[in-house]
Amino acid sequence: MTTSTERVAPPRGELAVVTGASSGIGAATARELARRGFHVLAGVRREVDAAALRSDRVEPLILDITDRAHLAALAERAAHDGLGLRALVNNAGIAVNAHGVEVVVVEPGGVATGMSGRGIATAHRSAADMTPAQHARYDTLVDAVVTLAESFTAKGLPAAAVARVVADAVTATRPRARYAVGRDAAVLVRLARLVPDRLLDRVLPRDLGSHLRPPVPA
Repeated sequence: MTTSTERVAPPRGELAVVTGASSGIGAATARELARRGFHVLAGVRREVDAAALRSDRVEPLILDITDRAHLAALAERAAHDGLGLRALVNNAGIAVNAHGVEVVVVEPGGVATGMSGRGIATAHRSAADMTPAQHARYDTLVDAVVTLAESFTAKGLPAAAVARVVADAVTATRPRARYAVGRDAAVLVRLARLVPDRLLDRVLPRDLGSHLRPPVPA
């Protein structure tokens, strides 16, 4: 059973913070929230990313969420701005327990961002450092992981599609506790509710298995 949510237009200049906004979903979410009238504090890691993202309503900030000084500066910037803080989109986050904080989970499936490409590059770098024995054991698996990642990205939704759902959750008066974005994510969420974890752990690797290539004869 699904329920509709009421969406409200934010007051002009209401504040939203988006972490991990250098690229992909974070950058798209920052732009989408700005389009909807928010003033967005967008956390990025490099000045070149800040320059690419900056606009009238998007204010990039250099932010490493593992750096306490960066976090303190962000909190001070938000607290002394005079605007109401509507939402923190914790796109780059760490797990912290906290009483009285409303949490909404957005679960995207395959998304066409640079993350898969970086993962593929990491897999190739790791493979380059393997010993001959490790190559014999793991080359087929590494190839399957790379092929799966390439397929995952090619069939994925654009980052803007996820950004729209994030913005819908931010602007809803009564947001749902969980949003699945994409058919693959919706299927997995439903499976997780119906199928025992151990069975699910056996089902999910089958997708990887479909990308395994037979070993080349020596």
